[in-house]
Amino acid sequence: MLEITNYINSDFKPFESDESIRFVQDFFADLTFSHFPVLQEGIYIGSIAADDVVTFESPKKIIDYKYTLEGFFARTNMIWLDVLEVFAQNHTNLIPVLDENNKYVGYYELNDIVQFFAETPFLREQGGIIIVKKSIKEYSMSQIAQIVETNNGRILGMFISDIEGDFVQVTVKIALGGLNEIIQTFRRYNYEIISEHQEDAYLNNLKERSDYLDKYLNI
Repeated sequence: MLEITNYINSDFKPFESDESIRFVQDFFADLTFSHFPVLQEGIYIGSIAADDVVTFESPKKIIDYKYTLEGFFARTNMIWLDVLEVFAQNHTNLIPVLDENNKYVGYYELNDIVQFFAETPFLREQGGIIIVKKSIKEYSMSQIAQIVETNNGRILGMFISDIEGDFVQVTVKIALGGLNEIIQTFRRYNYEIISEHQEDAYLNNLKERSDYLDKYLNI
């Protein structure tokens, strides 16, 4: 079983708080990290940002700019979705990792976590993707699953992919089952189909009627 903790990296040691800004500037100049962790007497105190460092005075030390450090981190027991959320919320490509005792153990890189996501059945397994939309007050994950499974479909994964006003979009990846039957069932339960599908008999029928009407009007 693939574990996200297998991707904890320790190739580069964290900065110490008494490290010179010049050293940090040179470090970021050679690498593509957006942030990097800082320790003070072995304790993680935050991450220093590459964008900030270019404005700092080279002779000074990191501790002189402690107020600029960003305190985000991941835990070793976090699932990969929670880790992705930390990446997204903090606009970073590197996250320090702490254990349950707040001890620094290494860092996650965004590219590695994306690769981990690519190894999940949601992306690896073949299947069709349907994006449905409905009122936040009316949609139900259990109902979505029931619609798929009663049409002999098997769900590989689903997640809320967008929220706009009072409406939510849910992306569902499906293996097995007839997509057309699943799509039509969603419509009967008042879900709007956002994604386009060649198997969608309803839309194909509308297109055929539209083409016929255009041809008739141009006679």
